[in-house]
Amino acid sequence: MHFHDCFFGYPSKGCDGSVLIDSTSSNTAEKDSPPNNPSLRGFEVIDAAKSRLEGICGGVVSCADILAFAARDSVELSGRLGYDVPSGRRDGTTSLSSEASSNLPPPTSNVGQLTQIFANKGLSQAEMVTLSGGHTIGRSHCSSVAPRLYNFNGTGQDPTLDAAYATALKQQCPQGNSNANLVVPMDAISPAVLDEGYYVDVFSNRGMFTSDQTLMTNAATAAQVGQNAGNRMLWSAKFAAAMVKMGQIGVLTGSSGEIRANCRVVNS
Repeated sequence: MHFHDCFFGYPSKGCDGSVLIDSTSSNTAEKDSPPNNPSLRGFEVIDAAKSRLEGICGGVVSCADILAFAARDSVELSGRLGYDVPSGRRDGTTSLSSEASSNLPPPTSNVGQLTQIFANKGLSQAEMVTLSGGHTIGRSHCSSVAPRLYNFNGTGQDPTLDAAYATALKQQCPQGNSNANLVVPMDAISPAVLDEGYYVDVFSNRGMFTSDQTLMTNAATAAQVGQNAGNRMLWSAKFAAAMVKMGQIGVLTGSSGEIRANCRVVNS
């Protein structure tokens, strides 16, 4: 959720908590754009944290900061990796679904497209590979995986997919499935643990998305995949640094923005 918040709408916006704002009758917000709905979950966690903070020190801690802290805590809880997060972000006052397509990398992205999208946010290709490791936890909807299984470039299965892995995915995401809520874990071995498993999978042609497996098509990114797969501590340190840098994209400070009283609604 923190990643989607920071990448949405930049350079006009960044890590400003706008992904938390609810849609209205006159505006479809970021959280209801196709890349975010129904993928993003956990809004109630942010609401609960905000409610407790407002009861102790109202109008002080922004929703954008809460989201950055929650992302850090999620990393620590799932991967035993802690890092310090700068605070002081303020909250944005707009949230537009229409800004999704040009900012968030789709699962069909190739390595060149990914490199450019991250460069647009001030992040290097190496940091792109590092942050891609976030796919070691969480889940994907079958609708995002099905094209690689059944209609890759109009020819059937993506030939780069490991055969056994493809068979397992097809069992979980059967062809013609009409259940929009059907999901599959991003990392079949340790789906709730933040570890180097993502890179082990990609190195073994078990990347779930094209945007994962494409990292093996470039010499530099493939070398980083191999390095990260064999050295969890090295990747963890790089991941922490990249998360901190990402969390500074397009932040609002000083008198810009506001401190929302309710993370779902801009202040009146």
